[in-house]
Amino acid sequence: MTRKQKRLAVIGGGVAFLVAAVLLVMFAFSQSIAYFYVPGDLAKASVPPGTRIRLGGLVEDGTVKRGEGSTVTFTVTDTLSTVPVTYTGILPDLFREGQGVVAEGTFGADGLFIADTVLAKHDETYMPKDVADRLKAQGVELSGKETIK
Repeated sequence: MTRKQKRLAVIGGGVAFLVAAVLLVMFAFSQSIAYFYVPGDLAKASVPPGTRIRLGGLVEDGTVKRGEGSTVTFTVTDTLSTVPVTYTGILPDLFREGQGVVAEGTFGADGLFIADTVLAKHDETYMPKDVADRLKAQGVELSGKETIK
């Protein structure tokens, strides 16, 4: 092998290594992506059961029901549509009816959203920007202090 051929082999090996690393990173990111929806969007979109998503909105008044053990069922709404949610685990301290919530999980075959993570607003001046923007677009009146940038 000449010196030029050795150099080309090293460069080719390096490029192949970089391409393999990029493909592995892209594959890992594609497995962990969770799209964000509000209940009104879910009515229009067809999300197959088992697809991981984030569901955001308000916890509908009168829908929080404690079940067996640490299982809780509640309904998330954007005032146009509602989605029933079940969660097994410890809820955030500030989780309550009428407050903003983001739940991450999957839909079951029966249409019930099975959350494995529930995030609640941390005080009276915070709501996730995506949730606040979509609620405003739906015509929900917000005091203007609920969003962060």
